[in-house]
Amino acid sequence: MSATENVEANPMEALKRRLGQISDLGAAEGLMSWDQETHMPDEAARVRGLQMATLAGLRHELFTDAKTGALLDAAGPQGEDEQAVVRVARHDYEKATKLPTEFVEEHARAQNEAHHAWLEARKHSDFRTFEPHLKRMMDLARRQADLRGYDTHPYDALMDDYEPGMRAEQVRGVFADLRDRTLPLLRRIVAAGDAADYSVLTRPFPAEAQKAFAWARAGEAFGLRPAFARQDESAHPFQTNFSRSDLRITTRVEDYWPACLFGTWHEAGHAMYERGVSERWERTPVSRGASLGVHESQSRMFENLLARSLPFWERYFPALEAAAPEVTRGLDAGALYRAVNRVQPSLIRVEADEVTYNFHIMLRFELELALLEGTLKVSELPEAWNAKMEEYLGLTPPDDAQGVLQDVHWSAGLIGYFPTYTLGNLLSVQLLDAAKADPAIAAGVARAEYGPLLDWLQRNVHQHGRSLTPEQITVQATGRPLSADPYVAYLHGKYEGIYGLK
Repeated sequence: MSATENVEANPMEALKRRLGQISDLGAAEGLMSWDQETHMPDEAARVRGLQMATLAGLRHELFTDAKTGALLDAAGPQGEDEQAVVRVARHDYEKATKLPTEFVEEHARAQNEAHHAWLEARKHSDFRTFEPHLKRMMDLARRQADLRGYDTHPYDALMDDYEPGMRAEQVRGVFADLRDRTLPLLRRIVAAGDAADYSVLTRPFPAEAQKAFAWARAGEAFGLRPAFARQDESAHPFQTNFSRSDLRITTRVEDYWPACLFGTWHEAGHAMYERGVSERWERTPVSRGASLGVHESQSRMFENLLARSLPFWERYFPALEAAAPEVTRGLDAGALYRAVNRVQPSLIRVEADEVTYNFHIMLRFELELALLEGTLKVSELPEAWNAKMEEYLGLTPPDDAQGVLQDVHWSAGLIGYFPTYTLGNLLSVQLLDAAKADPAIAAGVARAEYGPLLDWLQRNVHQHGRSLTPEQITVQATGRPLSADPYVAYLHGKYEGIYGLK
């Protein structure tokens, strides 16, 4: 019997081989994208867009080919792991077959062009440079929603790529509840005044020293090792990976040094999630995070619940003194803890504190809905953005770069992505509370020794990849569905303490 006949005689093996090829094409496309963000010369942009569109088209054609469907049908009853591969692959196949290859290639080309237009527009703070590209990305988003179909709102079809099963109406309800329960807290904090000397956050901290300190803690505290990961710089920090053994994160360096440190640790959370996915899912659609909300729960946990905690700075303050003596002059760990947890309405989402952060997400969600519904024109977006910022945070951006152009997501066509940040915030606290029910984990967190916690996360969240739904992971790990209650209680407890509120 020939090797080909043997493969065809075993549909499951043939399916795995095909899924592995599709995964490899995606990894190649992802590597090109990472290089585009970090090392590629500017003049290469046009051809790089064509190259990436070719890979996206080939991957889509291979996946949506009728033979893939036939193999899914023929795979038959299998063990639990293989059932998960077939189930997830079939879900993706049914969605993908609704998108013509021509549409996928057009989207990839438009995405590349929009990204470079966004970089240029952001550099010069000129929304009009980006406007026609954003209009095209929104048009493509509407077409994608129509091609896939939806019951209530086109946003539902788009959000399913990032948070499977979540609906716009559910997000509206969650956000309204959060707004009602956290806006009064924000007002009390603002009225209380400063809790520390915040000038320390812009004291001189050399760029290379920032990156080195952040990267060392990503390894020592959070387990991210050079053997399977690396860090570079980009205009907007991100994490990507081409296998669980090839993780890439980026950061950016600014005078406001917390942007580099906490941005690095945020992306380290994403990377350690992908590292923790079980090897048995390798080169299958199961081998990545269950959703972006679950992903954000890990990055926000590392960035905020751990790295902004008092135990973290008590443990690592001596290392910061050695790395940045001008920053730490006259300070102790407690003063630095209060400074890095400053609550202040600000213009930039990625630099926002825990209390105000979700208002940045609400703003973007509401604008996306309006753009999709056609009640807001792309040309009107800067003014609408500024009005929302004034409504929620009492601020008006002085220019487009600090307003509507600050995020990379719309240039990448990631419509429906933003709500996952807030969903991740909620889940981060719910997961940490559940883990700390184990006294050994609670004791470790109190000493900023996170090995037991990382082991718990790997067992209860990471290893499953997409074999479980976000809801299944949440219920199995915490004993109940996602709730805002733990997160709201965390904010009140932490910040009432920092600001001396009764």
